[in-house]
Amino acid sequence: MQGKISQHINSHIEVFQQVVPPMAADVERCARRMCQALRQGNKILVMGNGGSAADAQHFAAELVGRFLKNRAALAAIALTTDTSILTAVANDFGYEQVFSRQVEALAQPGDVVVGISTSGNSANVLRALNMAADKECTTVGLLGRDGGEIASQVDLALTVAVNDTPRIQEVHLTLIHILCDLIESELFADA
Repeated sequence: MQGKISQHINSHIEVFQQVVPPMAADVERCARRMCQALRQGNKILVMGNGGSAADAQHFAAELVGRFLKNRAALAAIALTTDTSILTAVANDFGYEQVFSRQVEALAQPGDVVVGISTSGNSANVLRALNMAADKECTTVGLLGRDGGEIASQVDLALTVAVNDTPRIQEVHLTLIHILCDLIESELFADA
């Protein structure tokens, strides 16, 4: 078992060393765009399926609550949390629309809409990001592998270019934490 544990830890470290440094400029651009949106009274909408749904909720919770600083709440909504909306839309329109209907209802020009997909090909996430673009929102993908179809459809693609889903998810969580830290540091420098 200890060998397996060491294997996971070493794989984690290798992936982070390989993929995170080249993404630094894109992560900074993403954080700046999110700060700009929040300063202007806009919000961040986040979505994903499965583990990515949990990451979406985590991201929204850190922004609305706090990450490291006691500060004012920031406007963020995880589109993965309202079971009545999710099940009604899935039942009435199909699962491919569970996020796009929410984006249609909630997004305003200037908002940032974030889709999390380890494959980069989640149909419901892609559909919602396309709706967000139509509504003049900035679109961001936290993606894996080659970025899939979503990578070419978003304004900013943060792609973890490995094929191992657990490693992609670990990097996504770290990127979320980095974004939260950058946003707090920028918007609440005196807090």
